Amino acid sequence: MKQLFLSVSDGTVNIVETPAPVVKENTVIIETLYSVVSAGTERSLTSFGGKNLIQKAIERPDQVKKVTEKISTDGILTTMEAAFEKLKEPMPMGYSTVGKIVQVGEGATEFQVGDMVAAVGQAYHSEVNRVSKNLTVKVPDGLTDPKQAAFAALGGIALEGIHQAGVIPGETVAVIGLGLLGHITARILDAYGCDVIGFDVADKMLPDTRLKAFISSKGDHAANMAKSLTKGRGVDRVIITAATDSNAPIDLSEAITRDRAVICMVGVTKMELDRRSFYQKELSFRIARSYGPGRYDSSYEEDGVDYPIGYVRFTEGRNVEEFLRLLASGRLKLADLITHLIPFEDARKAYDLITKNPNHEKYLGVLLKYEENEEKWNCVIKHTGSRTNHKTLLHKNQIHLGLIGAGLFARTTMLPIMKECGLYHLKGLATTGGIASAQAQEIFPFDYTTNDYKKLLEDKDIDLIAISTQHNSHGKFVTEALKAGKHVYVEKPLCINSGELVEIEEAYRKEDGELFVGLNRRHAPLVEEIKRDLKTDKIPAVYNYIVNAGYIPPEHWTQDENRGGGRIIGEAVHFIDTIQYLDGSEIIELKVSYGQNPAYPKKDNAIICLRFQSGAVGTILYTSMGSKKYPKEQLRVFSNGSVYEMNNYVGLIKYGENRKKEMRWKQDKGIHKEYEYIYQVVKGKKVNEGIGDAIKAHRMLFKELEK
Repeated sequence: MKQLFLSVSDGTVNIVETPAPVVKENTVIIETLYSVVSAGTERSLTSFGGKNLIQKAIERPDQVKKVTEKISTDGILTTMEAAFEKLKEPMPMGYSTVGKIVQVGEGATEFQVGDMVAAVGQAYHSEVNRVSKNLTVKVPDGLTDPKQAAFAALGGIALEGIHQAGVIPGETVAVIGLGLLGHITARILDAYGCDVIGFDVADKMLPDTRLKAFISSKGDHAANMAKSLTKGRGVDRVIITAATDSNAPIDLSEAITRDRAVICMVGVTKMELDRRSFYQKELSFRIARSYGPGRYDSSYEEDGVDYPIGYVRFTEGRNVEEFLRLLASGRLKLADLITHLIPFEDARKAYDLITKNPNHEKYLGVLLKYEENEEKWNCVIKHTGSRTNHKTLLHKNQIHLGLIGAGLFARTTMLPIMKECGLYHLKGLATTGGIASAQAQEIFPFDYTTNDYKKLLEDKDIDLIAISTQHNSHGKFVTEALKAGKHVYVEKPLCINSGELVEIEEAYRKEDGELFVGLNRRHAPLVEEIKRDLKTDKIPAVYNYIVNAGYIPPEHWTQDENRGGGRIIGEAVHFIDTIQYLDGSEIIELKVSYGQNPAYPKKDNAIICLRFQSGAVGTILYTSMGSKKYPKEQLRVFSNGSVYEMNNYVGLIKYGENRKKEMRWKQDKGIHKEYEYIYQVVKGKKVNEGIGDAIKAHRMLFKELEK
């Protein structure tokens, strides 16, 4: 299929060919007919992408702060490399479409193949979209023009603003900002029986907006005119749909309202409220959050968990449903708002129109139209042309890699390093969604991409399967890849429960393939330096590993024990393995104790106590309660009169007879050496010594957590 992406680095838009997404539980697959180009949101995104780094930094000081904090803990080179890799990733565009369902996932029983539906949020400018059932709404039979249903997201946003403003039929409502969203808001208010006064910086409105009056917000006359239209009382509600850096919409709202009126912000403006005005009139100010309740809640938007209608009348989905009802009833008509209908293949013309507008055309509703294209269902996309990294010419005896999943770690760390070292040929990439595939393929030279991971397992040219998916799928993919006769590298954790571990161990014993887990810290140069010294001591050591992990909200998938396994399984196994490697003996006891701070996810703060066969002991302090300015990882080792203090893999101090300090400009957690090590093992030049420790660490952890 083909999908539109924005290059964040330079602001250009490109149509990329990628495998169609695979249906999942609580989702549907939609063949797109029309999608809306948002003149406000998408123009601002393309404008931001076209700015240089200094201009981007000025516009987004919040992101600059994050980069500065990361530099202080991870080092400047590591941070800048990660930032530049992130800028290379293309961004999917679009959020409002209409189309027909071609596949229904388990749990989405309210839909059938062939249903005409509107979709929001996950509905991109793409020939095919996979959308959660809660963000998908059937188009009523009475609505015969599907193009109007394509405005579903804007209709949902408008209705959420109306609900947050507390509008009552018969009231006089001011709408400030008559772009596409403002026009739709005004027409819905008219359909509900309100008198609507429209304000805009334009000298005149574009189409008939069913307004009681239109007032240009330029000059000082606007407030007086509004009062004259309301018998001197002022308006009952104000809905701001403008997008501007100015505070003018707020100032105007304060001037035109009656006592105890409500001002609701739907758009994006400066928000400097004058206390005197708000106090004297006892005004209320509210902000509408996108399409409505459910927005940014992963349980609603991704897992398909709806809110009870008795408690939440208008959710994201039910706001869209109400919008479509108004269209089907004929009380709301939007066909005349469509000023441009552009074929999807010519999508760049739409973006030229809203960003450059070389012909000075008047535009409002810009739609992309999708033609029938059977090739969009191809499950394998071959990529031709010269995409070879210069370093691959130095290593003809490369490992041919097949990657399942293209998560953030794979795109920002794994693939850049594998591409740089030149030891791996990126043969095939399998993902269930076109976005991750396009983001990876845009930067990294895979021979082909697919939405069927079994194509990689069947590919006889592939030597090593790498797995970079959500944690609950690791066990399944590892087992299947081993049974297919492949070598396997999987991001940590190896799996998320003891049942999966048993299946993996059985497959590993029976099959010839090597197995590697992404426990890379044992390969870090500073850890290896400590290891060399400890070998000469031969006295049981004491280990203390502090992990300032950072806060992750409880709704994030890694916190879901059924998907991510929780943070102790998902992350702490790293640090268990590191101490186990340093000590060189088996763990004979592992205990986990959790903190009880109700402000944090209950398993985010823990002490892990380790006892080794050698007589050594260790503790891992894992917490999400620390400051971002404090180093993320610190390791201290006490042994035979010496103390080793490793600071976040950028510095090591040895205290003993002679104090020794080593600093590095670049953080090195051992990933480069890990991938070199994997290459050597697969080529038969080294023995795989790490997998036994990895399996033991997981086994001991599961034994403690599952008891």
